[in-house]
Amino acid sequence: MLRRHKLAIAIAALTLSLSTVGNAQTYPDRPIKMIVPFAAGTGADNIARIIGQQLSQSLKQPVVIENKPGALGTIGSEMVAHAAPDGYTMLLTANTSHSAAPTLIKNLRYDPIKDFQPVSRLGSLPSMLLVNPDVPIKSVKEMVAYAKANPGKLTYGTGNSTGVVTGGALKVRAGIDFLNVPYKSTTEAINDAIGGRVMVINTDFSIGKPQHEAGKLRAIAVTSEKRSGLMPGLPSIAEAGYPGFDVASWQGMFVPAGTPKPIVDALDREIGKIMTNNENVARFAKMGFEVIYHPTPEFTAFVGSELKKWTEMIKAAGLEVK
Repeated sequence: MLRRHKLAIAIAALTLSLSTVGNAQTYPDRPIKMIVPFAAGTGADNIARIIGQQLSQSLKQPVVIENKPGALGTIGSEMVAHAAPDGYTMLLTANTSHSAAPTLIKNLRYDPIKDFQPVSRLGSLPSMLLVNPDVPIKSVKEMVAYAKANPGKLTYGTGNSTGVVTGGALKVRAGIDFLNVPYKSTTEAINDAIGGRVMVINTDFSIGKPQHEAGKLRAIAVTSEKRSGLMPGLPSIAEAGYPGFDVASWQGMFVPAGTPKPIVDALDREIGKIMTNNENVARFAKMGFEVIYHPTPEFTAFVGSELKKWTEMIKAAGLEVK
């Protein structure tokens, strides 16, 4: 009886293995869904649409982009975590959902490591601080001085984890107090900053730089430790007297844990071709996106190290868990 039971298990395992191989060999044979856990028009969304369009051509199947914003990118990420691991649901996300949310959000309904299979790192979106042009602030030093002279009156809009952590770190490092105004997305924060309803916001270069160039908002600093080649004249927060200050965003592609390796390898291979194409690199740069392609093994290690790094930054900034 025991031998029959073991034989049944072995046959079931072999059948599953053959099915997986068969599925991988015919993959993809239907449309693929790419979830973006941020609003349309954001940096991640713009990147997803370029990658999705080119993946559609190389895989010869439609790649449909679905925006599922909210809760620091966790709504869309949770959907992918619980999706079938068959290669037909992908997640293009950032540090917000996989590095910061696990510490910032209590009772998160997914594990950023166990519930996902990393596919490829895509790159980095530098972030900047911007202010409404009517606000008497033209630098980080002036922002700190204003906040100290007017406790609680400086309004700071945030729509992602980079903004939340940047603000929390500045509160601690500069010893200032301001009113944090959370938004569902950075696009909403930008609209309110332009309209004068908030004074300062944090957003990535892809949507912040055009607003600065149009004179609708004034950029005062980049949040990464070093200046960005995309706006070399924009100083870093570290230069304003806070050495080592470094809050930078990364973007990457994931699939649900358990997705067959041949499918993961196929996706990584095609994404690698897209991200290392010189024309695409130049196109992304114009959007404010710096391509940093890492294949699956390297990206997997990176995701783990970034989770540790952001956990430490959030705790150091004294941010409260929601």
